Amino acid sequence: MAKLYFNYSTMNAGKSTMLLQAAYNYEERGMRVLLLIAAFDERAGKGVIGSRIGLQANAVAFEQDADLLALIAEQGAAGEPIACVFVDEAHFMTREHIWQLARVVDRLDIPVMVYGLRTDFQGKLFPASQELMAISDEMREVRTICHCGRKATMVVRLDGNGAVAREGAQIEVGGNEKYVSLCRRHWDDAMNGEWVAERA
Repeated sequence: MAKLYFNYSTMNAGKSTMLLQAAYNYEERGMRVLLLIAAFDERAGKGVIGSRIGLQANAVAFEQDADLLALIAEQGAAGEPIACVFVDEAHFMTREHIWQLARVVDRLDIPVMVYGLRTDFQGKLFPASQELMAISDEMREVRTICHCGRKATMVVRLDGNGAVAREGAQIEVGGNEKYVSLCRRHWDDAMNGEWVAERA
């Protein structure tokens, strides 16, 4: 039976690497997969999922107003049956996108594996992540560590001068130059002016 899986973590835990490895495992066994990524995330290139260790694969880039159920059904009708759908950077999605993916699972009987952040730089749930936590069949935490050795569960955003940002848009695409993963204690320190990026 198909399921909706939410694989979540903070930045730099290897989510994209895990996604690409899992997709490769399907393809190695002769099964067709469909990879999706938000169109505005062009860090690895338009319609490309890339990992920090250099792995990458082509994906279907979807716009914010896309109907993912219709998109996936159309892709499935255009060739071999889709064995699994993989979605990177799920926190860039809308709540409606999450329900569309749930309908892919429930109505098309295709498993969907979603990878993304749980919380933003202010410690707030992303809307899509909140929806995933509410309706996913299974959730898996992908772990990484803070500079102190504890499990990192939060992330801070740095401004152009390396200072910790406390305000701003919830979604801002960036990588290691903009975000630092921290444990809850050091995130709290950072948000209260007691931590600087040079310590990480």
